[in-house]
Amino acid sequence: MNGSTDVAARERLAVAHAGRGVFGSSALRVGVIYLASRLVTTGFLLLAGALSPPGSRFGPGAGIPTYVLAWDAQWYQRIAAEGYPTVLPLTDAGDVAHNAWAFMPLYPWLSSALGAALGSWGAGAVLIAFAAGYACCIVLRRMLVAKVGEAASLWAVAFFASAPLGAMFQVAYPETLFLLLIMLGIVGLQRRRYGWLYALVPAMAFLRPGVLAFALMLGFFGIGRWISRRREPLRKHEPVHIVALAALATALGLSWPVIAGWVTGRSDAYLQTELSWRRLWMGDEGEFVPFEGWLQAADYWFREWGLDPVWALGAIIVGVAATAALLLFEPHVRRLGMEIRLWAASYLLYLLAVFLPQSSVFRLLFPLSPLWGALAQPRSTTWRVAVLVACLVGQGWWIWNVYGLGNQFWHIP
Repeated sequence: MNGSTDVAARERLAVAHAGRGVFGSSALRVGVIYLASRLVTTGFLLLAGALSPPGSRFGPGAGIPTYVLAWDAQWYQRIAAEGYPTVLPLTDAGDVAHNAWAFMPLYPWLSSALGAALGSWGAGAVLIAFAAGYACCIVLRRMLVAKVGEAASLWAVAFFASAPLGAMFQVAYPETLFLLLIMLGIVGLQRRRYGWLYALVPAMAFLRPGVLAFALMLGFFGIGRWISRRREPLRKHEPVHIVALAALATALGLSWPVIAGWVTGRSDAYLQTELSWRRLWMGDEGEFVPFEGWLQAADYWFREWGLDPVWALGAIIVGVAATAALLLFEPHVRRLGMEIRLWAASYLLYLLAVFLPQSSVFRLLFPLSPLWGALAQPRSTTWRVAVLVACLVGQGWWIWNVYGLGNQFWHIP
């Protein structure tokens, strides 16, 4: 075994040791950070309710119980109570209207099971989000500590727990549970332990859209392992697991549209359901062509901002090139390791292919949270405090707009 292989083996061993002692001092420190962040978020939610004007979506003085079950949480609650429609609802124009097929079933069902013991679906849903958020913080520290050290990993946890999307830890959304599965999958790849991914991938597939990005990551990961096989020998079983898992993730990622079509008797049920939300922004132009959504949205937003839409394509190209450069060359990002960078690249490529950029873009970037490890690496206390303050300011702004106001088309989380 050569020197570079020894380095790779030692790094995997360090990652494995970082996962021990779940209830030790590290978990306690993470817990203190997480609970302190949740108190701040609770304060922001209370403040939003106290200051909300009469024209706000949820009315003046709305409380936290209203906020935690708002927006998409209502769809998940409806799925738990009513299931999915067998006949798709239609608008007056004959298009498919908003309906439950846009949302996956695992989270509402889990929330129902836990809520039955707690007395309400909402209590189960919020507890799952809250507990999964803490577990995300634990796993984030584990996956980063061998790469960037203990102090930086804890700062990354602080940034993540206090981030602009901090409300996701306390509302009835599946984002934290989905991110937990993604992080556990990344740790499995870091450790070259593929067995548990056979359980994680099906859960991802029926939690929220995005498992196809994980399938893409597995493809890139397999190519990366092949390229680096001299530095780190490729064990015989690895290609089998990587190919099998990529195939499983792809098949399951495509299964929900098939299920929706089978139940409703309409093969395009899922696609038309998703497009019903896109038409809110694009009108009759809200059809789906891979990668076209960013062009449509850039043109739309440039016009909204009073800018010349001819620059829209150029802005997209520059943005894609800058993001690729960061993932490939920025030293703090590179230090996070191949697996995190491949996930970020795969997920961003997935969003580029299927997403129409609008106000939900902030929430849809939540699965990129392992990248907080890059911002935590500079050892300057001034830098770290400034990032934390920026996170909290962003969180207050987001909560105020989405929950305190919620009365504009760009307030949808």
